[in-house]
Amino acid sequence: MAPATQREIDRMNENCTCITLDQDSLTQALDHAVGDPAFCGELIATHPHLLAAQPLFISAAHAERMQKIIAAIERVAVNPAYQDVVLSTSPQIARFDPGAQGVFMGYDFHLGSDGPKLIEINTNAGGALLNAYLLQAQRACCSDRRVADATPFDLNSLLDDFMLSFDCEWRRQGRSGSVRSVAIVDHSPQQQYLYPEFVLFQRLFASRGIEAVVAAPKDLVRRGQRLWCGDLALDLVYNRLTDFYFEESSSAVLRDAYLAREVVVTPSPRHHALLANKRNLSLLTDMDQLRRWNVPASDVATLLDGIPRTFLLAPDNADSSWAKRNHLFFKPTSGYGGKAAYRGDKLTKKVWAEILKSQYVAQDIVVPSGRAVSSEGVVKNMKVDLRNYTYDGRVQLVTARLYQGQTTNFRTEGGGFAPVFVGRADNTLACGPSQLP
Repeated sequence: MAPATQREIDRMNENCTCITLDQDSLTQALDHAVGDPAFCGELIATHPHLLAAQPLFISAAHAERMQKIIAAIERVAVNPAYQDVVLSTSPQIARFDPGAQGVFMGYDFHLGSDGPKLIEINTNAGGALLNAYLLQAQRACCSDRRVADATPFDLNSLLDDFMLSFDCEWRRQGRSGSVRSVAIVDHSPQQQYLYPEFVLFQRLFASRGIEAVVAAPKDLVRRGQRLWCGDLALDLVYNRLTDFYFEESSSAVLRDAYLAREVVVTPSPRHHALLANKRNLSLLTDMDQLRRWNVPASDVATLLDGIPRTFLLAPDNADSSWAKRNHLFFKPTSGYGGKAAYRGDKLTKKVWAEILKSQYVAQDIVVPSGRAVSSEGVVKNMKVDLRNYTYDGRVQLVTARLYQGQTTNFRTEGGGFAPVFVGRADNTLACGPSQLP
């Protein structure tokens, strides 16, 4: 049987407004994972637009294309000539190489008119564990056989894969035995929007016999050549900080322990420098530079086709960039979460003046694809971006974010994280670890 065409996939996104989220199943799974019968109810009350009730459908060709783009980027990232250029403008801490790969890399794409286009990379991408439970709570919708025959999702297999990535980080940094203790670290973690996911990770580690705490950098101390949180000596820090280079005074203890190899930290400052700093996108879309680094022609073609043209904003291109602003998106090089990012057609001269005082990249706009959703009986069209969670260049999970407005915001009724179903060669759909054919 022929796989679903892209047009058929598009029609499903345009016309299928069935609710596939089984709220009871999600509630039971989350409450059981945390051991608190009120956990999911509180999550829904405090985060009403975090989890969408409908899935996104994409073709196998698009899933494969995203994996190909990611693999090409990761091959360039280990190129010594590329590293020399990137690290020459990065903070000193990025030159320290602990040997890690970085858990939960996030590669974000828009589905343009000619396929997936990478818009940014994140080193501490949130949401993977929440999306794993979201995928488990899906039910068949409408009468489409592809949906009814969707490949069953194996939550435990995906959780095993997530845990294996932490074990790999431990061993890549020369450690023996098993990880026994973990701190999930972020500034004021209880106030973070994705704090519920921190709790889920804490329980996941505990279920595997690993003692885990959720902590702020200020809670950490060094003694006896170890990093401690209270009475717990830490083997590993799961880093969710947006202080990417541990430059703030509150991160000093963590920084010193990391550089002294007293604790495994993942993801690391080096990974942010090599992959997530947005100035790197200007290098990855510079054909002449890529060729000088002897990047294989096939990878050059993949990168130029898969990443919209990106360039550093500078005095010598400011005037031309302003003139062409309607076709550009402006992002701070070290930004995250859409903060201080602007569509050119929304810019005022006052904001433009502020942008010119900072370090920004300009990127060709890729208009996001759409998804029709039904919310409280009203059908509305949402914008879509796709996030690929990866480890060591391999996609572990693909999910979507549905939103309205300039960037993803988790504030749109009917929006939020949405499960992704991938059309396969046998004309069925797959999700989770089996998403790729």
